[in-house]
Order: sequence, then structure tokens, then C-alpha cells
Amino acid sequence: MSSSNTSAPSTKTSVAAISILASGSMAVAKFVVGIAIGSLALISEALHSSIDLVATIITWAVVRVSDQPADAEHHYGHGKFESVSALGIIALLYVLAGGILVQAYSHLREGAPPPSISAIPFVVLVIDIGVNLWRARALHRAARDTKSQALAADALHFASDVMGSTAVIVGLVLAGFGFWWGDAAAAIAVAVMIALLGLRMARETVETLLDRAPEGALEKATAAIKAVPGVVDVDRLRVRMVGATHFIDAIAKVPRTYPIDRVEDIKRRAQAAVTKTFGDADLTFTAVPVARDNESVRERIMVIARNSGLAIHHVTVHDIGGKLIVGIDLEVDGDMALHAAHDIAHGLERAIREDFGEDVEVDTHIEPLEPELPWGTDAAPDRVEAIKAALTGFADGGAIHDIHNVRVRNTDAGEVVNFHCRAQPSMSVIKVHESVDEIERKLRRAFPTVKRVISHAEPTRG
Repeated sequence: MSSSNTSAPSTKTSVAAISILASGSMAVAKFVVGIAIGSLALISEALHSSIDLVATIITWAVVRVSDQPADAEHHYGHGKFESVSALGIIALLYVLAGGILVQAYSHLREGAPPPSISAIPFVVLVIDIGVNLWRARALHRAARDTKSQALAADALHFASDVMGSTAVIVGLVLAGFGFWWGDAAAAIAVAVMIALLGLRMARETVETLLDRAPEGALEKATAAIKAVPGVVDVDRLRVRMVGATHFIDAIAKVPRTYPIDRVEDIKRRAQAAVTKTFGDADLTFTAVPVARDNESVRERIMVIARNSGLAIHHVTVHDIGGKLIVGIDLEVDGDMALHAAHDIAHGLERAIREDFGEDVEVDTHIEPLEPELPWGTDAAPDRVEAIKAALTGFADGGAIHDIHNVRVRNTDAGEVVNFHCRAQPSMSVIKVHESVDEIERKLRRAFPTVKRVISHAEPTRG
């Protein structure tokens, strides 16, 4: 799993801590002034700020928990704690909005006197608007950088506080001009804004808890994985958010001819791709081997043998009159009894017919698996020179020339000879192979103790 920036936890907690101090001081100032001048709207806004203070304290505590890594009981981390805390804050907001509406209705019904107007509440409210604008911007930036749902909810609170304070100012101005209901109307406006805020938060929080895929995440993740070399297609993909992490489950098709280590490399590249796309992502990648449209007959046969755990080589394929003719060299343990080896060959042939059809003609040549020769010692220099001279003589005047880098090793099974040689760049592989094979055969006839000859042909330098 990739992690977000290492400074993210400290960023979230520090921003939340500063927000606590600001919330507390402004809530006290508005409440004291509201009581002093008798303004229901200002008291309501103070209570709103108090709820924000409680919410900020909860946020500060929750982000410390949500940043903890996954453990034995929380396999997907602790990010959902932020969503649960947001639900609690939403409940507090609706309780507050209901209480303000009831009190405002009571003031309107009873014809409560307007508040006392002075410069002090306006100064407090202007300062509050400035502070809330700064807090909302700082929290929004931190929430965007850390993908914290709790900080995003807190930022939304403070943005709504700006509108609430503005409504209170309008209500006080109306009261100052003699409209006695202005303060109660402003309180109702504050309650409505709180309710709308809670509704928006509730929708986003519930969607997260219900594992709703983030907007556009499915398309982005699919495109990122499809762009990885080796991925044929994405069969199924699911995305969900837990805190700031995108958890992605993908079932992708890969060529069945690929070896396991190459499939593992595709998985690593896919993880890197989604991490680059989302920043913090945890990918579960299931590879499904599939046959590609351009898969050759030889590749299909190699897959069949590999799935059976068999070693084959020299696969030849012919189409004679619309009939498929297949020849295979099958390697088995040299000490194996013939009837057991024949059963293995028969099973391989049956598997090939099941894949290509019963009319395919399959001939299997059984040969002993080349044993792993024990590591020996370097031969004496005069022995190396003798073999090198023989190789040079065998190649003299032929297509192969410039015998070099000759090495001879003594093993319990016999001598092993390695050498490099050169041939014309335009020669075909078949011609080079036949020429080198002829040299190897001559060497083994001349030196019966040579068990194996390994040659490496290089193009002639221009």
C-alpha cells in the first residue's frame, strides 16, 4: 500500500488544533455580546460556533486515530472513524437548528423587543467573519491535501459561519431601522443554513459509509491499469474510499504465455500506476490468464506443456492439407522406465488434442533430461590450447571462423567445453546452427572425454 505524504498527519492535527482555539474564543465573544444586547440571532450564531468548537475537538481527536495504520482488527485502516464522527456532528447541527427555530418562533409570536444596537456586535461579527474565512480556507486546503473527510466537514462549518454572521448583521441592521422582527428572522436564517449544511454533510458521509465509488474514480483506475504494458483488458474493477485511501479491487486479463515473474511485474506496475493517479491507493490485483488473438500454435503448445509441468523443446508445426501436424521433443528423467515416460507423453498428446481437436497429429520424441553437471575445475592450459587448436582447425575454411574465448572444465561426468565464434551477419540462424553443430560433433569424436560443447556465435565485426 502506498502512503500519503508523511507530513499529512501532523498537518491535519495542527490545523485542527489552531481551529479549536479560534472556535472557542469567537464563540465566547459572540455569546457574551449576544446576551448583553439581547440578540437571539447573535446568541444562535454563538451556539452554532460552540457546536463548531465541539466538532473541531472531535475532529482533532478523530484524525489522530484515523491516521493510524491498519492492524489485526482494522484491515482497511481507521479512516471510517472520520465518517462516524461526521455523523455525530451532523446530529448536533440538527439539534441546534431545531432549537433556534423553536426560539425564533417564540420571539415572533410573543413580539419580543429588538436587541440594543451598538458598534460592539458589528465589530465582533466582522472579526468573526475574517477569522472564519481564514479557517475555512486553511481547513479546505488541508482537507484537499490529506483527503480528510473530517477536515472537509470542519471547513464547511466555518464557511457556513461566514454566511450566518452575515445574516446576523442584516438582522441587527433591520432591528436598528425599527423592524422588530429582524433579529428573529436572522436567527431563522441561521437555523436554515445550519440545516442545509447538515444535509450536505449527511449525503457525503452516508455515501462514504455505503462505499459509494468516488466520482470518476472507476474510469481513472481502469484507464491507469489498462495503460500498464501486458494488461490485455480489465474484466472488473471496484473502488471505495476509507479515509484518504482509495482501495481498488481489479481483475485484469494477462497473456497466458507470460511467466509468473512477468505477471508479478505487471502487478507492481499497476500499483504504481494507481498510486500516481490517486496519490494514496491500495490495489488488490487478480491476474486472469487469457489466450490472445495473435497467439501462435507453438505458444499454445508451450502453455499446455508448462501447465502440465513438462519440459519440451524443438516444437515443429506443419499444416498439410488442412491437417495440423505437431512434433515435440519431450524431456524426462533419464532413469525413468519407458512405460512411465510413454504415459507422460500420451497425456501431453491428449491435452494437445483437447485444445486443438481430435484430428491433430502429434508425434512426441522422448529423450533424457540433460542432468545438471557438477561444477568442476578449470582444465590445464595445455589442454585448453589443444582443444582450441582443434576447434580452429575444424572451422578453417568454413562458414564459422575466429574461434576465441575457449574454456574447458573438468567434471565427474566429463569435460565441458565453452567457446565463442563468428559468422557472417547475413547468415541464417539455421545455417549457423548446422555449421556449429558439425564442429561440435568433430570435437567430440576427436576428444571422447568431452561430455558437452556449448558454443556462442557472434556476427563478424564490420
